[in-house]
Amino acid sequence: MRPLLHPAIEDVRPAAILHALSDPNRAAILAKILTDGHVEACASVAELGDRVIPKSSLSNHFKILREAGLIRSERHGVEMRNHSRFPEINARFPGLVAAIINAYASDNADGAPNLKS
Repeated sequence: MRPLLHPAIEDVRPAAILHALSDPNRAAILAKILTDGHVEACASVAELGDRVIPKSSLSNHFKILREAGLIRSERHGVEMRNHSRFPEINARFPGLVAAIINAYASDNADGAPNLKS
């Protein structure tokens, strides 16, 4: 199996974070991970509010979030466990992710967390 790319925190760039969270589906996925602590399968986020996201699209969304440095993915058998890197990102870019997710939450009723920076 190919190793997963997880950028070191010093390699994470604001442009990558902004790009990753510019898509409402990815913002919703990250909000769910932040709310739940982690997600273990694509199926757990396949339905976000009134949207149903195909598994192939979800895999790409997770890849973009991972390569932007927002999540860490670990293989457990055939499942992928996805965890937020919010504490690391918030230490490097205080308030950036919180502002984006809170703005997303104010526009949507998807149960996004109210994050403190």
